[in-house]
Amino acid sequence: MKKNLSIGLVVLIAGLLSACGVGKQVSEAKTFGECKYDIKSVDSVYLAGIDVREFKNLRSFSDFDLAKHPGLALALLRKNVPLDLRVNLDITNPTKKRAAINQLEYKVLLTNNEIFNGYLSQLIEVMPGTGSTRVPIKLNANAYQLLTNDQTRDSFVNMILSLTGRSDAKPTKFTVKVKPTLDIAGKQIDYPGYITFEKEITSQMITGIQNR
Repeated sequence: MKKNLSIGLVVLIAGLLSACGVGKQVSEAKTFGECKYDIKSVDSVYLAGIDVREFKNLRSFSDFDLAKHPGLALALLRKNVPLDLRVNLDITNPTKKRAAINQLEYKVLLTNNEIFNGYLSQLIEVMPGTGSTRVPIKLNANAYQLLTNDQTRDSFVNMILSLTGRSDAKPTKFTVKVKPTLDIAGKQIDYPGYITFEKEITSQMITGIQNR
């Protein structure tokens, strides 16, 4: 009888500890939703494998020199024009509690057109009162539709020009949506809705670091 009581007590304590642990994770994810987000810089920008700084003389779609960049011509022919870049996201925690998640869903829009989306699967924690925490995120997309669609082509070309770091380029506005996600015992728990912010990408934000 005593043995059964002991086993029952151990199971009860383990259950309580597990519930406390889940509650703590949910609280930390909720705090993550109260954090402030900002794109600090952008680097490692490639279009069809070409460093976009080679397109500094770009003014319109017709300025793409396909003879000089046969890789871009081939990508257009295949309808697969990879755009790769890295954004450095700064997260600040204004609360007095620890913020932590183990997955972050993101979407990036240009003139209401979604150009990037994906998940960042890693532990991200932001402690209160410690300044910003930097999270590098690699973005990848097929830019073919953006380049060939009359409604998006000009905005996309302007974005590429901004990403070259040319000083007279017009800023490009990104709309960024992020959603913190928890993975508890194999079950995904999402933050309700997306946290949305806008950021103008200027030439001053483009760094010279080019690490693929």
